[in-house]
Amino acid sequence: MGNKVVVVGAVAAGPKAAVRIKRLDPDADVVLIDQDNLISYGGCGIPYYVSGDVPDEKELRSTSFHMLRDEPFFEKAKGLTMMTSTRVTAINRDRKTVITEHVVTGDVQHIAYDKLMLATGSQPIIPPIGGVDLDGVFTINNLHTAIEIKDRIAKGLVGKAVVIGGGAIGIEMAEAFKDLWGVEATIVEFKDQLLPSLVDWELADILARHLRDSGLEVLLSEAALEITGDGDGRACTVKTSRREIDCDMVIIAVGVRPRSELAAAAGLHVSMSGAIVVNERMQTSDPDIYAAGDCVEITNLVSGRRFFAPLGSLANRQGRVAGDNIAGIPSIFKGGVGSFIMKGFDMSIGSAGLTLRAAREAGFDADISLTSPVDRAHFYPTQAIACFIMVFDRRTRRVLGFQGIGPMGDGILARINGAAPLLCAGATIEDFATIEMAYSPPFSAAIDSINAAAYVADNLCDRRMRTIPMAEFIDHMKNPGRDPGLVMLDVRHPKQAQPFIDRFGADWWLSIPYEEVRERFRELPADKTMVIICNAGSRSYEIQVVLDHHGYANTLVLAGGINVVKRMNVDFLP
Repeated sequence: MGNKVVVVGAVAAGPKAAVRIKRLDPDADVVLIDQDNLISYGGCGIPYYVSGDVPDEKELRSTSFHMLRDEPFFEKAKGLTMMTSTRVTAINRDRKTVITEHVVTGDVQHIAYDKLMLATGSQPIIPPIGGVDLDGVFTINNLHTAIEIKDRIAKGLVGKAVVIGGGAIGIEMAEAFKDLWGVEATIVEFKDQLLPSLVDWELADILARHLRDSGLEVLLSEAALEITGDGDGRACTVKTSRREIDCDMVIIAVGVRPRSELAAAAGLHVSMSGAIVVNERMQTSDPDIYAAGDCVEITNLVSGRRFFAPLGSLANRQGRVAGDNIAGIPSIFKGGVGSFIMKGFDMSIGSAGLTLRAAREAGFDADISLTSPVDRAHFYPTQAIACFIMVFDRRTRRVLGFQGIGPMGDGILARINGAAPLLCAGATIEDFATIEMAYSPPFSAAIDSINAAAYVADNLCDRRMRTIPMAEFIDHMKNPGRDPGLVMLDVRHPKQAQPFIDRFGADWWLSIPYEEVRERFRELPADKTMVIICNAGSRSYEIQVVLDHHGYANTLVLAGGINVVKRMNVDFLP
């Protein structure tokens, strides 16, 4: 008889570890316990079930060959002992037992283990506001909730919905309401941008503009203060710091926190953030107890700090590593860079590594390159603009993060997936500049977007290129002429420049086409700072080099160019 292994939690990391152990050690007696009766589901797919993209919740619980991952599946096909609808209430580390209670019958059992694996996951953060217990207020924490939400919408009981929280789940749920069901949906986000910990504000602003253009109401820098109910106890209004919003349903999606109470009560080390502390083998402070998934912190391979990354992809890999070690095969999980991607209607947005803010908070001398290349060969009929941010350290030239937003498809995904392994390896700007990416005109440009972002970062690091921050440029555009020592130099075609000249005046918005600057540079003011503008920023940089050669060192490039600006939520474009 092999080891007795008890696994607590049967959504992602737990089942992965349990079946891995049984596969490596068929003699092992593996018990998989979960307090729910719906197990081993793709939680990240819940918004797509609500939207109707996934028509049946059973698809979220099925294998790729369409077998339902339920209790009989794990017992018959995988050889596990299953205990669903069973809550683990305590761990006795001295006796090496767990105490369980059946959630329906109340029956209590003491189950012995040689090795214990905790995959207790995470739980939604509930903001300290009134009304969170009203009927019609939901968090996205399990399939039962998702089924109830979809059932109410399908019955026509929801005409207006408010989503509190502008993170990935909140955005996906708001889109699900609007896209298929035509529900009026409003996102209320306390911070000044969407996806605040995942992307920098420039790309978040592009996403917010697209969501608004697609019919969502997006309210930023606005706190939800209270949810009020009607006379029957149903949610009907969300009060914010600025307004009252009528609603039939409220989704609270302000984030999740590790579910570590069981571990803490057993005396296992838990971090200040509430996550179970594990080493690279996924061992806790007790060498016979392992943990993986949303209940743990991992090492950020860019900053070196511990961070919380509640992603199903990471949970599965951690579960496999834990399973290996429990079965006696040395295996490590070094950490991650938080690779992320999501869709928002017709756009996709993704990131890996640190944002600029996070990089500076971690002590790096960080800056960004902002680019807006076409997502495939410029001559290919379906080419479109994508926008990228590369975060890098000026002192070491190490790349710290990579982000992108563009048309829905695999283009952004391919670049994030190309960047992530380099970030894990501590790659520099030169590594990104020379990485080989597959090329064919229907898929990419000959100079890939990753390479192009690195070229700009290289020019910035070596101070060959000087840029104006996008926020500063927008401020000047909202207040033209506020700084008498600054003018705009548009090097695009005169027809593109003319609407800006008509709006802002020829004295402030100068126009000399790119191909004429070498001959006409003497027409430019030597006593003013010139912001050079083109569509993507590449021609602007070339003109900056030309003007530097002729003694005009008073120039700044608008990195990313008008391609970025016109996709943002601005009202000054003619």
